[in-house]
Amino acid sequence: MTSPRIISFGEVLWDIFPNGEKFGGAPANFACHAAILGAKVSMVTALGNDRRGQLAIDILKDYGIDTELIQILSDAPTGTVKIELDAFGKPAFTIHSNSAWDNVVWNSGLAERIPKADAVYFGTLGQRQEPARSAIHEAIDAAAKSNVPRIVDINLRAPFFDNDTIAQSIMRANLLKLSDEELPHVCKAFHIAPQNSPETCLQRIKAITGLEGIVMTCGAQGAMLVNAHGITNQPGFPTEVKDTVGAGDSFAAAFLMGWLQGEPDDQILHRACAVAATTCSHWGAVPTLPD
Repeated sequence: MTSPRIISFGEVLWDIFPNGEKFGGAPANFACHAAILGAKVSMVTALGNDRRGQLAIDILKDYGIDTELIQILSDAPTGTVKIELDAFGKPAFTIHSNSAWDNVVWNSGLAERIPKADAVYFGTLGQRQEPARSAIHEAIDAAAKSNVPRIVDINLRAPFFDNDTIAQSIMRANLLKLSDEELPHVCKAFHIAPQNSPETCLQRIKAITGLEGIVMTCGAQGAMLVNAHGITNQPGFPTEVKDTVGAGDSFAAAFLMGWLQGEPDDQILHRACAVAATTCSHWGAVPTLPD
C-alpha cells in the first residue's frame, strides 16, 4: 500500500511548560504523528530566523517530514505558548501574539504541490490573523478544486475564534474532527440547539454541511464517528495520563490515515483511540525519537 501524501497547514511553535520547552503546535504534532504512522508529510508554516525556528526544522526533519514549503521570516519570532497543567494533566494555554506562523503567505510552491496531495489538514487557530488566514483559505480552496480531501481540526483557543471562522472552516472541509468540549461552539456556529444529544448534534451538522464524516473525541470516554454508515462508538483505552497535550492531534493523524486507506469505521476509531491513549502516557505532544 502506498504511503499517502499529506500536507499540514498551520502553527509550528514551542510549548513552554513549567519544567521546560517542548516542540508543538497542533498541525506540527499532527504532522509528526502522521509521519510516524507512515504518511509522506509536508509541513506548511512560517518560522522565525532564530534558534527555536532552526530547532523546529531539525525536529521535523528527524520525523521524516518535508520542510521545503516552510517560510523563514526575519521580522517575526518562532511562536511560543505558555502551558500550565492542572492536577488532571489538562492544559491551559497562553498563546503569544505576532508569531511567525501568523505571517505565512500563499505562493507558487503551494499552488504546485497541493493538487498532488492525497489530503490536506488544517485547523482554526492558524487562521487567527492575516496574512495566514488568507493563505490557508487559498490552499484549502485549491485543494477543493483538485478534489483533494480536506480535514479540519477544530482547535479553539480563546480569544482566537468566532462563529464565522468555525463555520467557514467546516464548510471548506470533507472531514471534521472536534472534541466534545468544542461541540457546543460548533453547534452555536450552525444555530443548532445545544441541548440536543451529541449524536443528534453531529447528525445535524453533517446534514447542514454535507461533510463525509465527523469524528468527535470524548476524552477518556473514547470517540464517536458519524458518516454515511451511521454512528460508530469506540470506548477509550485506560492509561496513566502524564499530560493530554497532543492527544487530539495524534488521534486526528491516526483517523485520517485509516480513512485514506479505506479501513472499516470501527477499526479506524479503535486505532485512533489507542494512539491517543499512548500520547497521553508520555510527557509532550510527540514521542521522543531514539538517538
